[in-house]
Amino acid sequence: MSRYYRSSIGSFGPGGITPAVKTLIIICSVTFVLQSVGGLSVTRLGLIPADVIHRFAIWQFVTYMFLHGDIFHILFNMLGLWMFGTDLERLWGTKTFTRFFFICGIGGALFKVLLSPNTIQNTIGASGAVLGLLVAYAVMYPDRIIILYIFPIKVKWFAIGYAALTVLSSISGGGNTDYRVHLGGMLCGFLYMKRGRIFPDLRGRYDKWQRARLRRKFEVYYNERHREDDERFRRWK
Repeated sequence: MSRYYRSSIGSFGPGGITPAVKTLIIICSVTFVLQSVGGLSVTRLGLIPADVIHRFAIWQFVTYMFLHGDIFHILFNMLGLWMFGTDLERLWGTKTFTRFFFICGIGGALFKVLLSPNTIQNTIGASGAVLGLLVAYAVMYPDRIIILYIFPIKVKWFAIGYAALTVLSSISGGGNTDYRVHLGGMLCGFLYMKRGRIFPDLRGRYDKWQRARLRRKFEVYYNERHREDDERFRRWK
């Protein structure tokens, strides 16, 4: 990921770390140490679509996010988590932020499983979830500036460019990086942020239909009762 710069303040980074971001970084760091020193195997905890489909290893949808291949892998992911996640957690609250993180991470894994259900390629890393955070950050703060190496760029253009690169890399194979998970995480982040426009308020429409239906039933009942009362009044006269 790239360095973050808030132009309105001139300080490096988004400030103090927030609770969920801190917890996620600690979990990933401890897991990485266990991988490096304790010999923690990634065979059953990484994402292997064939295992998910044929052995029902559904825990891999979550566990793969907390494993990383080397120091640079975890360093860049944790940097992105801190840079983009901190302001989002402050804005949304810890509960909503945590839910969004797992939606993007699990969504990225599901995207890979759906595209390649029989592959035995093992995928690890929080990149899918972190890139979902990048998309959300670009939607919420599109004109903030980040420094890509030495070049300043608005975060919305960085997110769009990275998404385009991810699509092209997914088509071409992408080497050792699993861009299917990256693309799935970004797609989930985008759909979540735009769900109000893409998916109309179906619950609201259903409630409106129910109210109209009850109103019609009440009108029919009222008219029938009113007609019966008129007939009784005429007979009484």
